[in-house]
Order: sequence, then structure tokens, then C-alpha cells
Amino acid sequence: MKQTDEVKVMRDPIHGYIHVNLQVVWDCINAKEFQRLRRIHQLGGDFQVYHTAEHSRFSHSLGVYEIVRRMVNEISELKESLTEYEKATVMLAGLLHDIGHGPFSHAFEGISPLKHEEYTVKIIMEDTEIHHILAAVDECLPRDVASIITYQHPKECMNQMVSGQLDADRMDYLLRDAYFTGTSYGNFDLERILRTIRVHDGRIVVKESGIHSVEDYIMARYHMYWQVYLHPVARSYESLLSILFRRLKDLYQMDSSIKEIVPMFAPFLSGESADVKALYRLDEPAALYGFSCLIQGKDFIAADLAYRILNRKLFEYQTIQSDEDVKDIITYVKKLGYDSTYYVHQDAVSQKPYSPYASNENGHNIWVLEKNGEVVELSLASDIVKALIHADLKEEKKVYYPLERLSFREDVI
Repeated sequence: MKQTDEVKVMRDPIHGYIHVNLQVVWDCINAKEFQRLRRIHQLGGDFQVYHTAEHSRFSHSLGVYEIVRRMVNEISELKESLTEYEKATVMLAGLLHDIGHGPFSHAFEGISPLKHEEYTVKIIMEDTEIHHILAAVDECLPRDVASIITYQHPKECMNQMVSGQLDADRMDYLLRDAYFTGTSYGNFDLERILRTIRVHDGRIVVKESGIHSVEDYIMARYHMYWQVYLHPVARSYESLLSILFRRLKDLYQMDSSIKEIVPMFAPFLSGESADVKALYRLDEPAALYGFSCLIQGKDFIAADLAYRILNRKLFEYQTIQSDEDVKDIITYVKKLGYDSTYYVHQDAVSQKPYSPYASNENGHNIWVLEKNGEVVELSLASDIVKALIHADLKEEKKVYYPLERLSFREDVI
């Protein structure tokens, strides 16, 4: 693994500095597929609620890399048990884990037959700049990096660092998203958690003395989901995106000429898997330009939805208790002159702060190393977590719909 001429550092509000001393990492950061992440928001619709939540997948990915880098260099068992190749591999997996994200986070997956994790693997394994950088170091490196992202690497601890319940991905996005939304819900003691992580029988575990810090981390996840990630206004924005993408797919089925108006979406409208080159071209600026084009188009529904997205004319929302509530809303929307197929969007969300997997061998669980040397799953060592997983599942059902009819055509310049 070739070292850089000097340690590269990038200032970061969460970690102080991001440190890079491997040339392959530095080259991947400067690859076009990774630079594209500057043009993808980290939080789907939350910048519509928290106006400073403008941070990108690029900064989050660097943060995940930095936490993994600290793990393999500061946790003695990892530092001693992993080879230099394995350390580089897991750091690269942390860096590249989100490289397949489309615009607007998960809302885009409504028109994409592939999930972002699948695109991530394709970018790493196929004919891309990233792939060639990795393969130039070692022909097995792309495969090994991808195996960690898909949780299939033979060394369990390497999978856990990137894709476990107590992983670098979650730890970075909680702290980063809390910082950029101006909230405190996501704060927890990262330093204490890193100090109490150990490796036992090839798995990452936490010392019993670190339980309280892990409990804070679990609660941070819970509060961030309900206060930030599942915020109803953010969900309203994401609902508009999902509905518009669905409308574009329907239009494509009726008349494929829609692709001439929004060519950036064309590869994803046919239902076939678009290649990684098409994904690279479709970032959020390209999508937003496509929405501007739709406003000028002939289809009223697509034009109206695009106008709402660009100008934050979001749908109203109402918590529903029964099917009758939905019927009343459908009646109201039809009186406004809207097609309820597109203008009534039902949304059910639920979240548990921690859900252990049934199998005791599953590395996705959080494991606690007790003073007697026994390793137990977190809920067996923490009364707080035990109470949380046995509590009733919190669930909310809402309907999103327009409160009034827009005369947006008069506003189009």
C-alpha cells in the first residue's frame, strides 16, 4: 500500500480533521464517482425543514472513513490482528459505502430498479474510475471492498465496522446530521465508545464499562429518527418527489417522448437497470434542472408537482385513524380538481431504536463483553435497552395532500 508523500488533512466540523496517508484512498477521493457525492444531499428532504442541513454524501463518506481509520489504528486488537491490506480494505469500504446513492436520498429509488447498495457494488466492480484505482493496487481489492459493503467478508469484525448496529456509518451520520440540523438529539460520546471497543472471537464487542455510552447512542438514533429523519415536513417533500417520479414512469409507459423533455431521467424510466454512467450523470443539480423543464411541459400533473418541489409548495399532512379519514381527504382533493391517484399519498412510518437479530451469531447485533469474560447481546446487559425493545412499536400513519389549488402557470417565467 503506497503512502502519500505527506499526510493529507481536511478540516471537518465533526472529527476536527480527516487524515489520509494512503495513496489509494486519496486517489479514490479525487475520482469522479466520489466527487459526484458533493452534489448529493446527505439528508433527503430535511433541508426543507432545517435550513442548514445542506451537507453532502461526500462529507459524510469522509467522516465514515475517518472513524474506520481511527478504529483500525487506535483499537489495539484491530491494529494487531488486521494486516495492512485489510486495514486499507475496510477504510476504503467506509469511504465508498454510499457511492451508489442517487439524488434525494431514498426517494429516487422509486424509479430505480436497483437500490443504492447495488449501484455501489457495481461502481466498485465495473468499468469505472474507482474500479481502476482499486484494481491497480491489487486485482482482488475491488472484490474485497465490495464484500465488506455487502456484509460478506470472512472477517466478521471488518463487516461490523461499516455495516453493523454500532458502525462507523451510523456513528458519523448521527453526529453530522445533528450538527448540521442545529439539533442535539444525535449527540453521544464517540470517544468513549471507541475507547471501550474490543475484539472477541473475531467479533467487535463493547466492554461492560461502555454500556452507558452505547445506551446514549441508541437513544440518539431513536430521537434523530422521530425529530429529524421522519419529520413530517421532510416526508412531505420526499412524498412529492416519489409521486413525481411515479408520474414520470406512468408518462413514459403512455408516451416515451417524455424522455426528450427530461433526458437525465430517461435511463431509469423504462424499468430496466440503468448503468453506472447514467447514475453518474444524474446528480441533484441535473434532477432540479429536469424539474424546471417539466414546469414548461404539457403534462399538468408533472408540471404542478415539479413546481411544488422547486418552490416548497408542500402538501399538507394529517394523521389518520381510519379508512374514513382517507376517504374524506380523497373527496376533498377531487373537489379541488386533482387526480387523487397522485395527490393523496399515504405514509406509514415506524421506528425501534434497537432490534436485535434472532441469531446469536449475527454480527449485526451489539455485543457486550462482561467482566467475567462472557459475551452477551446488548439487551441482556442493559435494562434500558431491554425496556426499549419490549416497548410497543411506535408507528404513525399520515396522509399528504394539497390544501389548495395552485395557479402556478401564471408564475412561470
